[in-house]
Amino acid sequence: MNNMKRFCLIGAAGYIAPRHMGAIRETGHDLVLCYDKSDSIGVIDSYFPQAAFVTDMEELNSEVTARQAAGKGIDVFSIASPNQFHKDHIIYALHAGGDVICEKPLVIDPADLDHLSSVEQKFEKSISTILQLRLHPAILQLKREVCIAGDRKHEVDLTYITSRGSWYHKSWKGDERKSGGIATNIGVHFFDMLHFLFGELLEYRVHLRSPLRSAGYLEYERARVRWYLSIDNCDIQRAGQESEKRTYRSITIDGKEVEFSGGFTDLHVRSYEEALAGRGFSVEDNRVAIETVAAIRTAALAARDSVTHPIVDAALREGA
Repeated sequence: MNNMKRFCLIGAAGYIAPRHMGAIRETGHDLVLCYDKSDSIGVIDSYFPQAAFVTDMEELNSEVTARQAAGKGIDVFSIASPNQFHKDHIIYALHAGGDVICEKPLVIDPADLDHLSSVEQKFEKSISTILQLRLHPAILQLKREVCIAGDRKHEVDLTYITSRGSWYHKSWKGDERKSGGIATNIGVHFFDMLHFLFGELLEYRVHLRSPLRSAGYLEYERARVRWYLSIDNCDIQRAGQESEKRTYRSITIDGKEVEFSGGFTDLHVRSYEEALAGRGFSVEDNRVAIETVAAIRTAALAARDSVTHPIVDAALREGA
């Protein structure tokens, strides 16, 4: 393959890293270098067993510099590190002469978006983000239907419960300063999807916020949205589901369930295809979702009212 690109994966031992490894392989490119502080990276053997692996940034920089000197520099850096490192790792990659494909969220602080754009322009490289729901066939069909409906205001309920054990709170994901909290860590792609479907955000309220769950109301140009996000398994039953389930995902629009539980496995591949073709999701594409989750993180709690998600009252009654 004459146009095969050389990739470096930063954050190679994390949960989402195999999706990036698979996408690099499926798009016909080569992962030549991996970095992570953790050495639990045996999964790489299933994808790119010849890839070099380092565990500190100095060693990474030495490898990158040596490859540049040999005329075999890194073309693209994939960033799948913990959220709080995304900005620094993106800037490092741009300085090292590569384009970037970064896992969501691009950053935690919206103020960092302008800085990333300026560095991107300075080095004349590109930053793309994994906003995979924008590529999901069911979501694309829904966007067409919303466009046909014109200025109609849709009534939307979004519920996402993905159970996590006690490990979650001991990890960086349970530290709001490092992950951005529940709304950022498990919800940012849903908030991006809502903006993608329904236009600009006009109003927000937060009715519930804790280390385990968050809920509120969002009004967009073409939708009113009640949303509920949780990592507490008890909320599975509060949502009327069987207790054995570990995950529950539901979006209803005007009372009709949107089925999009399938089709997720190929979305990282599609995201890479688009990014490598110059059609990736840009820094600016991230702005509304990043600003939304930042607002949710700091907003004063609003009184419960007619637009409060129905699970909120059940959770509070049971002392959750």
